[in-house]
Amino acid sequence: MMKYQAINAQMTDAWCEAGWEWGQAITHEEYVKALNGEWNVRLTPTKYVPHAWFGDVQGKQVLGLASGGGQQIPIFSALGAVCTVLDYSTKQCESERRTAKREGYQVNVIQADMSQRLPFDDGAFDLIFHPVSNCYVEEVKPIFKECFRVLKKGGVLLCGLDNGFAYIFDDTERNIKYKLPFNPLKDSVAYEDSIKNDWGIAFSHTLEEQIGGQLEAGFILTHLYEDTSGEGLLHEYNVPTFLATRAVK
Repeated sequence: MMKYQAINAQMTDAWCEAGWEWGQAITHEEYVKALNGEWNVRLTPTKYVPHAWFGDVQGKQVLGLASGGGQQIPIFSALGAVCTVLDYSTKQCESERRTAKREGYQVNVIQADMSQRLPFDDGAFDLIFHPVSNCYVEEVKPIFKECFRVLKKGGVLLCGLDNGFAYIFDDTERNIKYKLPFNPLKDSVAYEDSIKNDWGIAFSHTLEEQIGGQLEAGFILTHLYEDTSGEGLLHEYNVPTFLATRAVK
């Protein structure tokens, strides 16, 4: 059986080719606005991250973790950051390089799997920007430990997280179908549905795993906010299914 990481990388490429929202790079006009100080980025589906969470990124080493696609990294580059992006999707990496070439800035693009040891030295980065993506990794705590390792003392970790609640429902979000934790590798029905519906192999994770995992790694949590999915019945009823966190080493 193909490893789930490879399935997810291929699925992400297919989503990008189909026009997936999170696979579309920013426009030249948006890049120019960022050069002039007008910008916003998202960790979760609908809400913008407060600018105060970043501080001044001029000259700072920034890692976009599973953040390929030419959406956030071009903004940080326009703000003067020295950027690296790690993503396992070929299409997302290509988009990142293409956007950098179009706008004339340098970016270090690494195609790799974040569920493995990160290919960086200890204390290499000032800030890690990690949008919603660890729902495609079975074990999330090792990711936070690696983030802690590669951040400098005082470095900032910004995460978008899925709280797992939506995984109990079918596609209509009206009927409860699955038990938590949602793990297709341990549930044949969930696996078959995931492949049939082109969901990729996703996993539900608790707040204990995700916020607790950051704290266990050594981070100090400073801020958080909740968000909805941006579409569907749960969104219409304002049910928060995502959250964003800011933590400091």
